[in-house]
Amino acid sequence: MRFLPISPRSLLVELDDLEQTLALFDAMRADPVPGIADIIPAARTLMVRIEPGGTADAALAGAILARRPAPGTLPDARAGDTVELPVRYDGEDLPEIARLMDLTEAEVIAAHQAATWQVAFCGFAPGFAYMSGNDPRFDLPRRSSPRTRIPAGSVALAGRFCGVYPRETPGGWQLLGRTETPMWDLGREPPALLQPGMRCRFVDRGAKIHPSAAVAAPAPASPARAVTAGLRILATAFPITFQDEGRPGQTGQGVSGSGAMDIGALRRANRAVGNPSDAAALEITLGPVRLRAECAMELALTGAARASIAGRPVPQGAAFALDAGDEVLIAPPQSGMRSYLANRGGFDVAPVLGSASTDTLAFIGPKALAAGDVIAPAGRPVAATGAPETPSDLPGPGDLVELPVTLGPRADWFTPEMIRHFLTQEWVVTPNSSRVGIRLEGARPVTREDARELQSEGTESGAIQIPHSGQPVLFLADHPLTGGYPVIATLRPEALDLAGQIPPGARIRFAADTPFDTIQPARL
Repeated sequence: MRFLPISPRSLLVELDDLEQTLALFDAMRADPVPGIADIIPAARTLMVRIEPGGTADAALAGAILARRPAPGTLPDARAGDTVELPVRYDGEDLPEIARLMDLTEAEVIAAHQAATWQVAFCGFAPGFAYMSGNDPRFDLPRRSSPRTRIPAGSVALAGRFCGVYPRETPGGWQLLGRTETPMWDLGREPPALLQPGMRCRFVDRGAKIHPSAAVAAPAPASPARAVTAGLRILATAFPITFQDEGRPGQTGQGVSGSGAMDIGALRRANRAVGNPSDAAALEITLGPVRLRAECAMELALTGAARASIAGRPVPQGAAFALDAGDEVLIAPPQSGMRSYLANRGGFDVAPVLGSASTDTLAFIGPKALAAGDVIAPAGRPVAATGAPETPSDLPGPGDLVELPVTLGPRADWFTPEMIRHFLTQEWVVTPNSSRVGIRLEGARPVTREDARELQSEGTESGAIQIPHSGQPVLFLADHPLTGGYPVIATLRPEALDLAGQIPPGARIRFAADTPFDTIQPARL
């Protein structure tokens, strides 16, 4: 067992195999370690995140080590529901799967149906379950060239796992067939059909669906309320999203936290108008944006941009009142990327899985807003408005930004010379960046001496992945819960807000205070 650093608030526990990983996961659920906020299991690792105010250190590692099951302990059988999925076995890779397994196609299908599959963990996308089987012949490599489009419902194999793609997405698994049973449906409770510990059986397309696999009918949609007065979007250069502090506690369904890219700016906007600091506000990317109030409102804008009313600038971060008919112009910022517009009393937006954040990768949350949309005020209870707060300076295109990182958890996959190169080179932020992550480009890529494949493992916001291209990707708020490329370093939590404000054309240099080293567990 190894303990690998991720950030001051999280670490990675590496074990020998899936059985050891799930056995430790069971032990930690049976005897929880105080202060742990979340555990994300994967093929050979547990990502452990500590609650705010705690530290992922030697003491935490020691507490986890003390719960390590005896050698040979098997995971809990988790005798829960069995889901029976009807499959049409016509996957494009069925002939290749048969060749790799040295079986006929009919024998592959029979073996797939005879195996007992159990959900080990969820990740990659909401509702995507990694199912392990009891037939060792199903240990198959990923495709050498991933597909750019895999249809929803595709049943696929990779490593020793079977999974069903919940929606259309790129992917590199071997396609065996397809099911019409939805894996993810917000009309169900819970939305993910397959949960960790559940068993799954695959049957021919025409077989009767087991009751536990029957998809609950979506709850009748409430009639859309006509918004008679609110804040109308007259024009916007980019879609506008609702954001709050995110949706923690959904990792068991493969859902990451999402939330505002600059949490500090979100909170300042809410405080300025007397809202709770975690109320949903509008996240505006760049600009310009034109808005019209159709009723009296009190707003505040924080972050990168500045607002004006009839040509008169509004002090940044200050609450300002609008009468019906007043128009607001939010000009493109000279520096920074994102701004937050809060309304006194909040906006009338329905939460999804406990949050009003729009997750642009997982397609969870309220729809993005465009020109013509009207947002109604919510009229929730408020407190006294706060004084404007002075924000930090934000970077502009061409500026050099230094971001502090913790080396790890996979820094030891790179040579010391390559780590020095990663830390000393200036990386340019490309336009191909989003809420999911910042794609960086450098004159010299980060390379590895071998081509080992990393089994999927949990990733934090701020994780810096090194894909095959060697050009880093810095994960942001809407990043996937798990990833399959080595993470060379992770931003320190205090740098995440700044990272969310770095525009294309800016340059980044990463700084690490200490060299990479494993965490040695403390003796308890």
